[in-house]
Amino acid sequence: MGSKEEYLRKPSQSQSPMRLKLKILLLLLSTNILSIYIFYGSADHHRWLPSSVRHWDFAGLLRELNATQSKLSASQAQVVLLNQRLASTKSLLERLLADVGQAHRDEAPEQGLERWAHQLGGELKLAVGPHKLPLGYTPNLGSHEMYPTLGTACRRFQEELVQFMSYDVGGECPSDEVFAQRLMLKGCEPLPRRRCHPKSPAGYVEPTPFPESLWSIPPDTSIAWDAYTCKNYTCLVNRSKQKGSYDCKDCFNLGGREKNRWVYSDGELNYGIDEVLSVKRGAIRIGLDIGGGTGSFAARMRERNVTIVTSTMNFNGPFNNFIASRGLVPLHISVAHRLPFYDSTLDIVHSMHVLSNWIPDVMLEFALFDIYRVLRPGGLFWLDHFFCHGKQLNSTYVPMFQRIGFRRLRWHAGRKLDRGFEKDEWYVSALLGKPLT
Repeated sequence: MGSKEEYLRKPSQSQSPMRLKLKILLLLLSTNILSIYIFYGSADHHRWLPSSVRHWDFAGLLRELNATQSKLSASQAQVVLLNQRLASTKSLLERLLADVGQAHRDEAPEQGLERWAHQLGGELKLAVGPHKLPLGYTPNLGSHEMYPTLGTACRRFQEELVQFMSYDVGGECPSDEVFAQRLMLKGCEPLPRRRCHPKSPAGYVEPTPFPESLWSIPPDTSIAWDAYTCKNYTCLVNRSKQKGSYDCKDCFNLGGREKNRWVYSDGELNYGIDEVLSVKRGAIRIGLDIGGGTGSFAARMRERNVTIVTSTMNFNGPFNNFIASRGLVPLHISVAHRLPFYDSTLDIVHSMHVLSNWIPDVMLEFALFDIYRVLRPGGLFWLDHFFCHGKQLNSTYVPMFQRIGFRRLRWHAGRKLDRGFEKDEWYVSALLGKPLT
């Protein structure tokens, strides 16, 4: 690391080529303006018109006309030369401006990253890197350095990021789960790694053995409750009776509606798991449930020997911990996160309620293309109760699915009845397939 004075001098040094180009630009402009002034301000310009000539002096008049014609010819030649100079100057200006713009595009991001890296310190600087690779590994990896993953948007929230990375190394991590998730929703995802220990629950009890764990409420001592309003699972199970807005309000109650979801098909919006699996006749083995609440979809699929990873966030409850306690695999990522699976690897992707019109259209289309990417050829995308307004369905979302390229295997649209008929609100359930070629 250089001194502070050296760091402060770097921006001016890096901008010197640009300043030199601007000086050249100003010099060219000044030169051409001076040429125009000299041309139009010359003394001969005022003598183009003939002097007073008597009307009967035809010979003198002819001489004056000839002299005027000669001066006009010379002026036309100067105008042509001036136009040529202006055209050359314009071409040179365009090249210089293009060079300046390219230099700005090439240099600014690098300078910004370098400046940001110099401002960091402590654990955050170590976490961001880069770190030199040991000798002998460069030829294999194609780089001399390794950069830890970090969300690009983290740079916009440096103060919050410094707060997240403020802890005692080797000690207990701060109870900042809600704060961390807010950073993730701002695009600071993935967050940097930390060298601290999350708080362990007091009186921890081993989880219930499988398969009983699939439909068992875990012990309260399985997690630390510091980050949540509810301090036990009884509170979470009963919060459907409480006032307030909660994410997945009744899904902690495994003996209620969760127990019967996806078991039966009504021939309309509600599809049954067995009829969906019958489409591929045993070729569904692994998949993803996006925004899967407490993991009940994954539990139903696990009963049918299908492994489902459930992505979820811990909004108003320990969703990830709850999923893991059931013997299932949670994935703590937001809807905006690129799916951490390789291309064409999953048999099925399911999403209920989460992918809906609350997501901006452009972000939703990116997410749908990402789902298409991770599905293998012939894989299924089960869009479960997609919410939108009636006018959006045909104008926005049907064309969007057509652009992505899914094949429509099943498609049902129906009114959203839980809020009555006074609003033009609709659900769409669909089974879509990725083409084989």
